[in-house]
Amino acid sequence: MIYGAMKFSLGGSLKLAFRPWVEGIENIPAEGPAILASNHLSFSDSFFLPAVLDRKVTFIAKSEYFTSPGVKGKLTAAFFKGVGQLPVDRSGGRGAGEAAIKSGIEVLERGELFGIYPEGTRSPDGRLYRGKPGGLARVALATGAPVIPVAMIDTEKVQPPGKIVPKMIRPGIRIGKPLDFTRYQGMEGDRFILRSVTDEVMYEIMKLSGQEYVDIYATAAKRQIAEAAKAEAKQQAEAEQARKAAAE
Repeated sequence: MIYGAMKFSLGGSLKLAFRPWVEGIENIPAEGPAILASNHLSFSDSFFLPAVLDRKVTFIAKSEYFTSPGVKGKLTAAFFKGVGQLPVDRSGGRGAGEAAIKSGIEVLERGELFGIYPEGTRSPDGRLYRGKPGGLARVALATGAPVIPVAMIDTEKVQPPGKIVPKMIRPGIRIGKPLDFTRYQGMEGDRFILRSVTDEVMYEIMKLSGQEYVDIYATAAKRQIAEAAKAEAKQQAEAEQARKAAAE
């Protein structure tokens, strides 16, 4: 009930304001479980994709969105529950990953759609990064649910990281044909199979999105970018100190 009301109000507003274009919506099954595996460019990805679909999509969200104190925290928690987000504590390493996998399996066992970002985090620069083999592949092999690759287009331009007010840019969504991995069921303990399944999905996402593919994890790329920015700031500070010393 809450989801339907939130979808009607938020989804309708998003479609009216941004007019997202969609290709391949016929690849979403009318009923039954399926995994929507998408690239991740923006915080708004989890809202634009459900907005264009008739069916409910459940994503995993940081538990902090559900546990913040005060009135604002309660409103935020109600909002994320209303749009079909599930809280998972991602600070606990392997335990957090297991909780996310368990939640995904439960969603699919109810015959619903489960949304997941194989990269594990938002792209820091708009490129497509290596998919993490744990969550997506294990959920797919444990349930036998088809995996539907999804490409979000230009959502990072609508709401760049760190920006609160969105830009009125028309984003797009490309939905690929379902991928069947039932031939690997019962093999979710084989890391080579998990890697193979994940890479196949990422390849399909790359074809749909047209993004440049980078064969490292996005988390590693973010660390490299942060370290490079820190080194550049240090060089600039040292150059400024040298300039001041020379002027004295």
